[in-house]
Amino acid sequence: MSALGALAGLVAVQSAHAQEPPLPVRPALSEDADAALAALNKTLSAPELSFAARTSRVYLGESGQPLHIFHTMKVLVRRPDRLKIQVTGDDGSNDLVYDGKTVSLFSPDRKVYSVMAAPGGIPAALNEVLNKLNIDFPLVNFFGVSPEQSLLRKVVAGWQVGTATIDGVECRHLFFQQMAGTEMELWVENNHAAIPRRLIVTYRLLPGQPRFVAEFTNWDSQGRFANAEFAFQPPADAKQVELPPAAAPGQQRNQ
Repeated sequence: MSALGALAGLVAVQSAHAQEPPLPVRPALSEDADAALAALNKTLSAPELSFAARTSRVYLGESGQPLHIFHTMKVLVRRPDRLKIQVTGDDGSNDLVYDGKTVSLFSPDRKVYSVMAAPGGIPAALNEVLNKLNIDFPLVNFFGVSPEQSLLRKVVAGWQVGTATIDGVECRHLFFQQMAGTEMELWVENNHAAIPRRLIVTYRLLPGQPRFVAEFTNWDSQGRFANAEFAFQPPADAKQVELPPAAAPGQQRNQ
């Protein structure tokens, strides 16, 4: 495993590289799913927002058995070009800090960090990191210029399954069929804000059919974050390391 541990907590699964058909012009969405996503888009497009998440993902052990790893995550967003993600989990802690020009990746446990140039705003910066590490991070869709379009990028069909109560709040339970055998379930509050409460992504074509699960709390779109929140200053005893080269399609890395 690399010094940065392939960004513990940000990794859902290795990126799938299956051959995909052309994207549809417009996915087939039910009326209720379409309305929920339109409301969600307004919430996620707020100039500044913060939220917390508890996530779990599945990876295959040495004998091929599915094992689970859990993380907690705190996210600060200031559009269009500031992002901070702090992750703590079973495999340690990692921070991602984007100041509009560079992305800094820091492991407090290992006392190592890496810095890479990433101009162009939050979506471009995150894609640069994910492509560099050859990993998949479903929450990247929350930070797109248009979150709704990002969420629907590979969706072919979607509908509302029903409703469910999460922490005392009624939520719409939405299901989306994506390309390359990926399925996405999303629970959003059944109101004008449609705040996300839960997300599950299942990768049907990958070994073991792994899942990424996220449960969200503490949504806030009224906060104001100073530039200092997004400035990374490495500790004096931290060592700078180079990120590993991007893996070729289909190449597996240790997790």
